[in-house]
Amino acid sequence: MGVLETEDPRGGETMSVPARSEAVPGVLEGVRAVLLDMDGTLVDSDSAVERSWRTWAVRYGLPEEEVVAGVHGYPAPTSIRRLAPWLSEEEVADAAQVLLDLECTDLDGVVAAQGAGELLAVLAERAIPWAVVTGSGAGLAKARLAAAGVTAPFVVSLDDVAVGKPDPQGYLMAAAELGVDPAACLAVEDSAPGIAAGRAAGMPVAALRGLSGELSITHLGELAAHLRRIG
Repeated sequence: MGVLETEDPRGGETMSVPARSEAVPGVLEGVRAVLLDMDGTLVDSDSAVERSWRTWAVRYGLPEEEVVAGVHGYPAPTSIRRLAPWLSEEEVADAAQVLLDLECTDLDGVVAAQGAGELLAVLAERAIPWAVVTGSGAGLAKARLAAAGVTAPFVVSLDDVAVGKPDPQGYLMAAAELGVDPAACLAVEDSAPGIAAGRAAGMPVAALRGLSGELSITHLGELAAHLRRIG
């Protein structure tokens, strides 16, 4: 706890008083592991994601604005089924591969999200285990994390689960891999399907982008500051 200098109202003299500590959000008190979404959370890839989807939309004759407005947070095949319900499952798979090829070759501007370095440093200092849980496939996750300069202990990708977000399977798999009870894992997300997945796994959620979670943050540096204050 710091010290503040203030004037004594009785005599005009300066005196020292303990500074008031900012409270740690109660939801963090029992956290033993942190599980981070990738796109838009740990990695700032918004521009690259949008470019790829726009190019894909043009190829499939779909309105670009409608496409980019509704895909964030969902696995690509899920979005493609919704956007083009006339496609067969084989065609959905082909369309998803077209998108994947676009995404893997467009990494321009992909960087670590604001506060990511600070958060990962705090997790290392506190020996708090962490992992990435993403709706992207393993190849794309590897490419974007590398472009952002982030080395994750391990990644649960869309390739590792039978069903993607908002299903909780990915988060439950990550918790099991870390050997931590899901209730003691903090999921960090920036989309409605991701938040739903974390909650369905029984985890408290730190939400970005103004979304509602057990904890709301504007960037990862805020979460780092909260964790640093835990005694």
